[in-house]
Amino acid sequence: MVWNLVATVFAGLGAAGIALILRSLTRKKLPKWIVPAAAGLGMLGYSIYNEYTWFEFKTSQLPEGSVVVSYEANSMIWRPWTFLFPMTDTFTVLDRNSVAHQVTDDGTLAQLVLYRFERSYTDHVEHSVHLLNCEKGEMVELNEQKAMVAGSLREVVQAAPLYQMVCR
Repeated sequence: MVWNLVATVFAGLGAAGIALILRSLTRKKLPKWIVPAAAGLGMLGYSIYNEYTWFEFKTSQLPEGSVVVSYEANSMIWRPWTFLFPMTDTFTVLDRNSVAHQVTDDGTLAQLVLYRFERSYTDHVEHSVHLLNCEKGEMVELNEQKAMVAGSLREVVQAAPLYQMVCR
């Protein structure tokens, strides 16, 4: 977070420096307000760039065996450009190395670990253990004692990347 602030300040200083050079080259025919306006645009431009590259940056840091199975691209009123180009701010990763299959009377059950990454002022990462019934396409979250969490049952369609990675 601190490095993003430092980079934003330097982007503003760089843009202001370019505007100052342009003002000098035109023998001060450009208005004075061009320098702070360029600084503001430079900082805004870097902030937008940083927000849109967050998803690619985080996925490049994932260890071997991790696969993105879903992501959410959202629009926000205070970021009007996101209505044209939605920004990815949340994604879920499957740790393929954690998948364990069991064959039971009900079919194949797979225990897996999912990590949910969420962009905010500080990045949030939550991990949870799930049990997926490959025959029925039902998934439930497990707590620390490996018991089912009440109300966490959800259906996973066979076309979903999570189902394809775990059950195929």
